[in-house]
This record gives sequence, structure tokens and C-alpha cells, in this order.
Amino acid sequence: MSLKVPVVLTMSGLDPSGGAGCVADIQTLAALGVHSAPIITALTVQDSVDVQSVVAVKPELILEQGRAVLSDFQVNAIKIGMLGSVAALSAAETLIRLAGSAVPVIVDPVLASGSGSSLAAPGLVVALQERLLPMTLVVTPNVMELAQLAGFADGGLVDQVERVLSFGVSFVLVTGTHSEPGGPVVNRLFDADGLVDESEWPRLPGEYHGSGCTLAAAVGGYLARGLSVAEAVRSAQCFTWNALKTGARLGAGQQIPFRLNPGAD
Repeated sequence: MSLKVPVVLTMSGLDPSGGAGCVADIQTLAALGVHSAPIITALTVQDSVDVQSVVAVKPELILEQGRAVLSDFQVNAIKIGMLGSVAALSAAETLIRLAGSAVPVIVDPVLASGSGSSLAAPGLVVALQERLLPMTLVVTPNVMELAQLAGFADGGLVDQVERVLSFGVSFVLVTGTHSEPGGPVVNRLFDADGLVDESEWPRLPGEYHGSGCTLAAAVGGYLARGLSVAEAVRSAQCFTWNALKTGARLGAGQQIPFRLNPGAD
């Protein structure tokens, strides 16, 4: 008997610490009963403290990886994490077109490491604005990434969201982990009509490596399972919060989310 399992094609870097990148994608999707087809965009040297170096995968190889998957599998969603270069973004753009407009695209705009080290080559933000966001269903920036995508740090959050929406993305999920220190974490989902949903979560102690990857992958997994955007975003937040709550400090830096917790779905 053949069991229908949703498939999410992911594009992200390889993090040898297992906290972020493709490992976070694979673990999250597996916990949700979804098969991950991981396309590697970069090899990194990093630990739970910081990123030491990044080696980009040639865009031709990114395309070959993606074409192999798309020619073989029925893909139900595409989740994009760290691209690092405009060339990698061009490869992602091609693969999205090959998958077809019916396949939802979730973008986690990875522009810096948790410690603040830049992971974005020159021109990448503009390419995200002009080429990738118009193809995206949900983008999941934190408040710092939102300002970079909007192109301005002054002004209010709503003005920044409206600017990002103007690039053609359907939904913006702004995460509040980097704002209002000490208070609860407030995540807000917007579309062209304004605020769709607002969720408040108790702020957990410490910092976490791969929380953004986990959230975006979970959104992709729930969309692949057939949930609406609002339902997928709400469920993904619950999954991520539980993964962080049960995480552990395995090294000298940030805590690693425990994404295989059966109670997290």
C-alpha cells in the first residue's frame, strides 16, 4: 500500500553544528510527517557561537540538484533559506518556475548569522526584492531582516511591512524575538489588507540557533499538508516554540532546538 507523503523542496546551507540550515529543515519536516528534498546552496564552517566561513555551491550544481528532484517528485511546497549570492538566487528562481506557480514558496531571508555576521553578498537584498519576493507566498523576517528588506530602518513596522508587500509577496510574517527584550514574543502576519493574525508567546530564556529555519520549514510543512496560510503559520509557531522550549545548550553558544519532540505538533 502506497502512503501519500507530502514533499517539500528546501534550499539552504549545510550547518555542521546541526542547529540551522538543511539539518533544521530535515528534522522539522520529518517531525511533521513531511519528506524533505534538501538542495544545498552553501557549505559553512560554523558552530553554535558563530559562522567562520561560507563556501557557495556553484549555481549550476544547485540547478542540477533541484532539477533531479523536480523531475522525480511531486513537490508540495518550496522553502528557501540561505542563498548567499545573487547567482544562487537566480538558480532558485529557475527552480521555482520549473515547479510551477501552484507550488507555495516560503522564504526565510537569511541575511546574517545569529551573532550578526553577514551572510548576504552585495546585491542580494535587491535581488530578493525585485525577483524572489514576487514569487513568494510567505516571507518570514525578524525585525532586523524586515528593515533590510524594506530598505529603511526608520519609520514604523507597518510602513516597513507595506514596503515589503509592495514587492509582490503575498504574506509577511514578522517575528518578534529580536524586539521588546524581556517581554513576550509577538509575531504578526500581514497581507495586502493589513494585519491577518497576531500571536503572543512567552519569551524563553537564552538564545537559539536555527529558530528562524525551524519556523519557515514548519510553515512549509503545514502548507504541504494542506493547511491555509493562517493555519500553517499558527501551527508552525506552536511547533517552533515547543522545539525551543525543549532545546539544549550542546556547545559553547546558542541552544539547539529539539525538533523531534513528538509533543511539538
